[in-house]
Amino acid sequence: VSNTEDKPSSRENTSSWKDSIYNPRTGELLGRTASSWALILLFYLVFYCFLAGMFALTMWVLLLTLDDYVPKYRDRVPFPGLVIRPNSLDIVFNKSDPLKYTQYVQNLESFLKKYNDTEQENNRECLQGQYFLQDDTEGKIKEACRFKRGLLSLCSGLSDTTFGYSEGKPCVLLKMNRIIGLKPRGDPYINCTVKRDNPVQIHYFPSEGRFDKMYFPYYGKKAHENYLQPLVAVKLLLAKEDYNKELQLECRVEGSDLRNNDERDKFLGRVTFRIKVVE
Repeated sequence: VSNTEDKPSSRENTSSWKDSIYNPRTGELLGRTASSWALILLFYLVFYCFLAGMFALTMWVLLLTLDDYVPKYRDRVPFPGLVIRPNSLDIVFNKSDPLKYTQYVQNLESFLKKYNDTEQENNRECLQGQYFLQDDTEGKIKEACRFKRGLLSLCSGLSDTTFGYSEGKPCVLLKMNRIIGLKPRGDPYINCTVKRDNPVQIHYFPSEGRFDKMYFPYYGKKAHENYLQPLVAVKLLLAKEDYNKELQLECRVEGSDLRNNDERDKFLGRVTFRIKVVE
């Protein structure tokens, strides 16, 4: 008798569960009629369209305040960092084995391609010792001053394609990071020192390792499309007693108001690297 009584109850439970998904008598799906679902979907469609419109309007107003050529905020990095090429802070090689220094030579050659005469001919021959100001020029595209790799003399890779690495007197190139509007006061130049008692003879190219004022200011990547930073080449005239020893060098930007002694940023206006030449 009990089994007979349980069967109708089981059917009712199954029917109730199915009706909760779709009720054929009322036409409800998940407890809502088609018109109810249509109103809900319409509400969310209007709601999310409104949110998308508000977001688009906000972004449009924000973009109106921006300049495509000059960043709105540029006060967080007031002074440039100093970087070296080859792109390594540990330069170790055997001067008698070309395979050991090929990577450094290739890095320098690749970096200097943009400074070839054919690339620089389109730039302007500027007056030395003066800022190349273009604030009042028509249009927003700015001209760039020429910096030909020949200015690097023995470190240009033109007369010596190994940049001194084959003779154990390597060249290192230094440049300052770009900062829009930077006009360094004074006469900035590079000064490198070896951290040991006996000094190492160093040659700088261009003369005295100076960054000429005509390469300043920089007007931004979009306005100053052809701009390239001026370079200073440092050639280490290592002697036989300097080989097989790790030499630590520090190069700083001196002679101007550019900071080079910030303990929180060891690349601000200076860079430290190590060189070891093996015979």
